Amino acid sequence: MKNQMLSLFNRTRPFIGVIFMQVGFAGMDVLCKAALNKGMSPYVLVVYRHAAATIAMAPFAVILDKKIRPKMTLAILTKLLLLGLLEPVIDQNLYFIGMKYTTATFAAAMYNILPAITFLMAWIIRLENVNLKSIRSLAKVIGTLATVAGAMVMTLIKGPILELFWTKGAENHGHGSSGTTTHNSIKGALMITAGCFSWSFFIILQAITLKAYPAELSLTAWICFFGTVEGTLAALIMERGKASIWAIHWDTKLVASVYSGIICSGLTYYIQGIVMKDRGPVFVAAFSPLCMVIVAIMSTIILAEQMYLGRIIGAIIIIGGLYLVVWGKSKDHKSPSPSTDEHLPPAEQTNNTGSNGKENFGHEVTKIDV
Repeated sequence: MKNQMLSLFNRTRPFIGVIFMQVGFAGMDVLCKAALNKGMSPYVLVVYRHAAATIAMAPFAVILDKKIRPKMTLAILTKLLLLGLLEPVIDQNLYFIGMKYTTATFAAAMYNILPAITFLMAWIIRLENVNLKSIRSLAKVIGTLATVAGAMVMTLIKGPILELFWTKGAENHGHGSSGTTTHNSIKGALMITAGCFSWSFFIILQAITLKAYPAELSLTAWICFFGTVEGTLAALIMERGKASIWAIHWDTKLVASVYSGIICSGLTYYIQGIVMKDRGPVFVAAFSPLCMVIVAIMSTIILAEQMYLGRIIGAIIIIGGLYLVVWGKSKDHKSPSPSTDEHLPPAEQTNNTGSNGKENFGHEVTKIDV
C-alpha cells in the first residue's frame, strides 16, 4: 500500500508542480497589474521581485545543495548570465510593460502561444523533428498556426462586452479598461509576444544547463541573483533621473514584489527545473491556459476588468491550437513504463543494461525533448 501511494505521488508530482506554478502566476498577474496601476515602474518591479527571490532561495541553496553543487566553470557562468538576462530581465520587463498597455487577462491569454513558440524554436535549431506526412507533425504545425491566429483575434477584435453580475457598472469606474485602446492592445501584444520568445529561449537553455549543473536550488538562486543585478542596470538606464520610483511602502507594490519574487521566480524556477528533468520543457509550457482561466475570473472580480466576446473567442482558438501542439508532441516520445523490466525474462532484462551492469535506458540520446 505504501509503495502504491509513493508510486501515485511520483506520477502526479509533475502535474501538482505545474498547476501550482499556474495558480501562482494567476495571483501574480492580478497583484502586479494592481501595482502597475498605482504607478509602479515595471523595471523597478522586476528588480525588487528578483531581490526578494534571491533572499528567499539563497539560504536553501547554500545548505541543501552543498554536496551536489558542481564546480563553477566559465561555460556554466556564461549560461547563468544569459538565463538571468532572458527571463528575469527581457521577458518580465516586456510582459509587465505589455500588461500596463492592456489588462491582466489579456496578458495571461497572450502567453498561451508560449508552447507553440517553444516548439517552433526547437524545430528551427533541430531539436524537434517534423515530418509533414505524419498526422502528429501536422497536428503540431496546424496547432501552431491556430495559436497565432487566436492571438491576432484577441488583439484586433473586441466585440461586445459580456455583462457579468459582478462587473455590471464597472465601466463607469474605469478600473479595468481605461486606456486599453486597439492601439495599446497591439503595442502590448507585440511586447508580450517578444517576451514569449525570450521565455522560450530561457526554458530551452535551462533544460540544457541542468545537464551540466544539476543542482536546481543553486541554479535558481544564481538566476535570481543575476536577474537582480542585470535588472538593476536596465532600470537605471531606462528610468535614469527618477530616484523617486525606487521608493516602496507597505502597500500593493511591496506585496506584488515579494509575492511574485518568492512564488513566481524562486519557487517557479526550482519546480520548473525538476519537472523538465522528467517531462521536458513543452510539458511545463502546456499548462499556460490554466493561468488564463484563473486570471480571467480573478481580474473581473478584483480589478473589475471587462470581459469581451472577441477575447473569449480568441482564447478558445488559442487553447484548441495549443492542445493540438501538445497532442502531437506527446506522441513523439513515450517513456517506457518503470515497471516494464519487472515482467521481462532475465535474459531480456540483461539487454537493458550495459557491459558495466548499469542501466542505459537511452541515455546515449542527447537530443532534448522539447
